[in-house]
Amino acid sequence: MPRLRLDELGRLATGRSDSLFEHDLQLHGQALRERIAGARVLVVGGAGSIGASTITCALAFEPAALDVVDIDESALAELVRDLHARPEGLRIRNFRCLPLDYGGPLMERLLAETSPYDLVLNFAALKHVRSEKDLYSLLQMLDVNLVKQARFKDWLARHRHASSYFAVSTDKAVNPTSMMGASKRLMEDLVFAGSGETRVTSARFANVAFSNGSLLQSWLTRLAKGQPLAVPADTRRYFVTIREAGEICLLAACCAPTGHILFPELDPRAHLVRLQDVAAAVVGAAGFEPRFVSDEEEARCAVTTDAAQGRYPVLLTPLDTSGEKPYEEFVAPGEQALDIGFRALRAIRHLRPPREPTELVGEIEKLVADPYMTALKGNLVALFRAALPSFHHVETHRDLDQRM
Repeated sequence: MPRLRLDELGRLATGRSDSLFEHDLQLHGQALRERIAGARVLVVGGAGSIGASTITCALAFEPAALDVVDIDESALAELVRDLHARPEGLRIRNFRCLPLDYGGPLMERLLAETSPYDLVLNFAALKHVRSEKDLYSLLQMLDVNLVKQARFKDWLARHRHASSYFAVSTDKAVNPTSMMGASKRLMEDLVFAGSGETRVTSARFANVAFSNGSLLQSWLTRLAKGQPLAVPADTRRYFVTIREAGEICLLAACCAPTGHILFPELDPRAHLVRLQDVAAAVVGAAGFEPRFVSDEEEARCAVTTDAAQGRYPVLLTPLDTSGEKPYEEFVAPGEQALDIGFRALRAIRHLRPPREPTELVGEIEKLVADPYMTALKGNLVALFRAALPSFHHVETHRDLDQRM
């Protein structure tokens, strides 16, 4: 298919050529510069799409030092190549990429032996609903999203890092129906608990168009391999571009008041898009007309014959996997959307939960560390329900690995 730049791909999903947050970046430009210029910055999970986009935004404000931590060594290498290859180049002198587990002992060694960071941004997470497909994947997700988050935050405090700390959340943390969403909701509680003098913020937003591991990115891979696309039928979603995701995170990390979670102010009439319409736009950009089918075998076998006629098969699937929500929301019951001086962003003040999540995190840590302890998904769901009254798990006994 024709090679499209990220901004062109983003426009296929959002219909926008310009960022929703351009005005807010200009309005808060001075505050961003005061927070970042000359600062020592640590970005965890920085080789992913959102972390890398945030890094690109932050470099424009000239930090004194920038360390990037990610367990994906190949993605770190690509991040460095990308930053060097941009027109502005990589001009910062003190720049390091470290292939570390942010909850492992070498991370604490780094924090113990490194001069204090002024700003820490954390993007490390297992973020897919498919992660609850089996017990081992589920425990890994809970370990990354909760146990290591608590451990990392303790290390930051112990070694006197970060006057400002940001950890990204998700729209799925609101009225969660999946264990992933529930883990991110409890992650918010962990992040804001006992922050002391540290300025702590977060952000919730929905789908990031063509980000690594996303459904939309998979369509590009399927086209490149001559394979059919798959898309949930009659499903509407909000999208932000990769660039916009980085801008949301940087504005939240540097300009939101402590104790607040930012989210984009999106209008259902203007910003909610049907996934199969985006799939049709992607197929059109590749030079084909979409042909929607409902049978997986038909879709697999039709690529060559359809392509010869200028068409491309797109499989429509039901939205029936465990934990999937049919809609997106950013404000939970009891929370209030606040105007804090942005044009395209609102905020909520984090509300202290009735029960602190530390006991639950301790139970998860034991299950992860001891392979002889009995662990059942149903028991974990029950533990989460007790800790998080808004959690209503949707169990269909189907997962995304069972379909194309």
